[in-house]
Amino acid sequence: MYDIFHLMSEVMASPVFSGQPRSLSSRGTVVLEAIKHAILTGALPPGRQLVETELAQQLGVSKTPVREALKTLAGAGLVTMSEYKGATVRTVDDALMEWVYDLRLLLEPEAVSRTVERGADLAPAAEALRRADTAADSASDRADRSLANRDFHRALYAGCGNPLLVSTLDSLRDQTALISAAAWERVPTWEAEAEEHREILRAAQAGSAAEAAELLRAHVCGFVERVRRSGGL
Repeated sequence: MYDIFHLMSEVMASPVFSGQPRSLSSRGTVVLEAIKHAILTGALPPGRQLVETELAQQLGVSKTPVREALKTLAGAGLVTMSEYKGATVRTVDDALMEWVYDLRLLLEPEAVSRTVERGADLAPAAEALRRADTAADSASDRADRSLANRDFHRALYAGCGNPLLVSTLDSLRDQTALISAAAWERVPTWEAEAEEHREILRAAQAGSAAEAAELLRAHVCGFVERVRRSGGL
């Protein structure tokens, strides 16, 4: 049986899942978020097989929203699908980190620079940083912190003016969250990363596009280097 369901009891007791008749779309959203949250906390660890019937039974839903959630998570890079093994939580390793962070390093600093140059609204970045800072040191809140960090980065590149660049970076967000959550299990480096986030935001709010981009570049490289020094994933 999965620990996910104790962990996510508050999610499943939300208004979406109580009271009035539920729509499939809203039910599917909560199922998706429940499974994603459990993956990012390690309640569903890398390599764990995800059996639709078991998940549906424990979440109190039919297999349909579970099946759709697993397909979505596979598209986001959190779940792998196999003809023989079915769905499993994606295994995180150094190679995946190198691939994801290499692509981020190529694209994200430029996107952040363009966002600042365009004078885009940075309030969502400040709010995401606040959410990350208020997360407590627990397994559940590591996922909240990782997702808040993901939102922080998106808020810095979303205003770059190139929707294709935004969608490419968006496609990496869940894998980035998975990698950071796995890394924090070994070495909790989020305090250093939070300070780096504050410096990036300070430069962006000051209108310094070049400085914000360079700080972002150093931040991405710094995370990878810290993971390497710790012995890798």
